[in-house]
Amino acid sequence: MKIAYLCDISPEHTQPYSGGNARIYRALQDHVGEVDILPQSWGAAEPVRRAIYALPDGINLRLRWRLHLLLSQIISRSVTQALAATKYDVVFGAYSFQSMARLKTPYPMLKAFTADASFTVYKQSEIGASFGSSWLSRRLLDPLTFRAERAIYQNLDLALWPSDWLKGEADALYNLSESQSVVVPWGANIDTPKAEATPLALSKDAQVNLLVVGRDWLAKGGPVAFETMNILREAGVDARLTVVGTQPPDVHINPYVKVHRALNKAVPRERALFEAAFRSAHFLVQPSFESWGFAFCEAAAYSLPSLCLSVGGVPVQDGITGHDLPQGSSATEFAKIIQGYLKNPASYAALRLSSRAEFEASLNWDAWGRRVHDLFEERLASGMLSEMPSRT
Repeated sequence: MKIAYLCDISPEHTQPYSGGNARIYRALQDHVGEVDILPQSWGAAEPVRRAIYALPDGINLRLRWRLHLLLSQIISRSVTQALAATKYDVVFGAYSFQSMARLKTPYPMLKAFTADASFTVYKQSEIGASFGSSWLSRRLLDPLTFRAERAIYQNLDLALWPSDWLKGEADALYNLSESQSVVVPWGANIDTPKAEATPLALSKDAQVNLLVVGRDWLAKGGPVAFETMNILREAGVDARLTVVGTQPPDVHINPYVKVHRALNKAVPRERALFEAAFRSAHFLVQPSFESWGFAFCEAAAYSLPSLCLSVGGVPVQDGITGHDLPQGSSATEFAKIIQGYLKNPASYAALRLSSRAEFEASLNWDAWGRRVHDLFEERLASGMLSEMPSRT
């Protein structure tokens, strides 16, 4: 099977899209077929793209995809030319839906796409609402974007969503069919670690380690995790908090908080610190607002139960990989969950085992790749492929 990979950033770069783009690319290579990365060039509009990339990151991010949509009739021609140069079975888009705008395939091929959110689903959800938006965006830009999204997604043979939440929202919003829209969970942004030999013990007479992972302390729910630790300590529990990836403000620092501002997993010493943080933690306490969350998959890989909010497509199954609490839950509710397990260590051990089992069953990229391979083979065998109409 020969696959043309389409994204606005090459998956050979491991940092963008929180590493997900690179993981998707490798999973396709490992399990699905031969993968060629299509050029990111905008063709005749390439000078515009280069000018955008010269801007500060914040402006670049907001302008890049919007101008891509605006100039899609020009940009799509270079993609069609690249597809025409080789015979492909699949054109596969990841993350950047705008890369498929006005794309006309030169011959019949399977059209597939994956992302952990769509612009409009995100914007209309409690996740997007928590960040707000301008009047211009809401009244003018958002409706135009929605129309472009709807045309792009309706023209897909397969929309591969990582969560039931995203599938449900996308199906209703874009009027997708059951044959088009499929849930295939994503994996962790780490190589698979060894399973722990025996579950890490939890005891009210020993240290209880909490963990927060992410680049934005506030967005990841860091203040709630900090307060959860304080509530446990006030109850006589020797709770500690380790933070990976960000620097909490001074008000959320005390002698019981350990901070690793940034850990590069490509550096052996820093990777060892990352692994030690996950191996020694009893709970990932991350009441964040996000559409997916690689950290929750990584926690499951290390048998680490996650405590989160029931928001978006966060990959935490209640009672299996942790607990998802209702929106608005306070640190008191998070502390109560932990205190419950302190009274029942056997249940905690079982939760660690089920967390790892769920990772091995579905929250890994090998499982994703195998499932995608089967879906592609099934659709290609049916022969029900058509050229993609050039409309948005």
